[in-house]
Amino acid sequence: MLTLIFGIALVWAIWKIVVLGFKLTWGILRFVFGVFLFPLIVIGIFAAGLIYIALPVVVIAGLVALVAGKSSVA
Repeated sequence: MLTLIFGIALVWAIWKIVVLGFKLTWGILRFVFGVFLFPLIVIGIFAAGLIYIALPVVVIAGLVALVAGKSSVA
């Protein structure tokens, strides 16, 4: 009986670690994309002469950031 309880607790702990790993990975990827990759992609689009694509992307991203910033409860 004690072995069964230990096994259940071990599976539960491993599951919690896996879930925490996914949450941390998602947060890190969001940070990396938002701070590094998105600006590089927009600069690349702009440098390639596609300003008519880059400008609306920047405007939409700015509006989303503005709305998301106002709605956060900090």
